[in-house]
Amino acid sequence: MSASAGPSTDPAASHRAIGNLIARYAELVDDGDFSGLGALLADAVLTGSGAPVRGREAIERMFRDALIVYADGTPRTQHVTTNTAVEVDEPARTAFARSYVTVLQALPDFPLQTIAAGRYHDRFELRDGRWRFAERRIRITLVGDVSRHLRRTGA
Repeated sequence: MSASAGPSTDPAASHRAIGNLIARYAELVDDGDFSGLGALLADAVLTGSGAPVRGREAIERMFRDALIVYADGTPRTQHVTTNTAVEVDEPARTAFARSYVTVLQALPDFPLQTIAAGRYHDRFELRDGRWRFAERRIRITLVGDVSRHLRRTGA
C-alpha cells in the first residue's frame, strides 16, 4: 500500500504523501493489521534491533511473531509519531524522513504508560507515480515495560 504523490514536480504533494505513509504505518501496527504492514513495506528493508527484514511475507511474519495481540485483534498500543522532518529530492525521485516515535500501551491490568520511545529513519522512492517505503530503520532508545507488547526482544 502506498500513497499517491501526484505530479512529481509538486513538493507539497510529495511531503503530504510521505507523511501519510508514516502515519499509515502507525495505524497498521496499532490496528494489528500485519498483512497491511507487509503490503505497506513490501518494497522496503525493515531494520530494528535484529537482522534486516525484506519482502511482504517476511515483514508480516516478523510482526506476527514479535507482537502480542489481544482479544480485540490489536496490540493495545498507540504509536505517536512526531518531529517529522522530510527531505525530498524530486529529480532523484527519493526522499528521506526522520521522526520520533513514542509507544503507549494500556490494558485492564496495565495502566496507560509509555513502553518505548525512539527514532525512525526512513528512505522513500517514487515509482510509477507513487511514493513507497524503501527503507525503515527503527532505533528504540528508551524502553519501559514491554512485557505485554513483545513476545521476544529483537523486533
